Amino acid sequence: MKEKITAQSIRLFEKKGFTETSIQDVVDSLGVTKGTFYYYFSSKEELLMDIHLGYIDGLLLYQEQILKDASKSCKEKLFEIVTMLITSISSQGAAAKIFFREINNLNSEHVELIVQKRDQFRLNIEELIRTGVENGEFRPELDVLIITMAILGITNWSYQWFNPSGRVTDREVAEIFVEMILKGIQVN
Repeated sequence: MKEKITAQSIRLFEKKGFTETSIQDVVDSLGVTKGTFYYYFSSKEELLMDIHLGYIDGLLLYQEQILKDASKSCKEKLFEIVTMLITSISSQGAAAKIFFREINNLNSEHVELIVQKRDQFRLNIEELIRTGVENGEFRPELDVLIITMAILGITNWSYQWFNPSGRVTDREVAEIFVEMILKGIQVN
């Protein structure tokens, strides 16, 4: 039931927004009581935090798996990370929207935890780019922080416009992004 409450809340938060969606809206849409909701969550904010953690923890776990793969070059790892980010929008678009749009509705302690995890994701990409520069895969004069922010900017914003059932697949979008990124940073 916890998963059903979370999934339905994601749909409602995406459609109406966090502040405009009440606990009553959630339970009514599922045909359950508020008692059922409160069995799993102490508050609507705790539910929102659960959604945020589910999204960022999943990305961090997958990113870690990619980065640990010693058989892949930095270029290949970068492609896998960008693909993962676009694919997460395809598979978890509503949760991605909530993650980026509703963070201000978390209390300051929860925001701090999410920001730490988001920063770790960014730092992992920075380290990947830095390693690519050091091993000669990427140009030596790159501003690693700016390149990292550019990568995150183009991928994270795609939740606003990417349509998984549109003319281009998530993998094709990732290929376009990575080609655009690498043509600017890849050594000839």
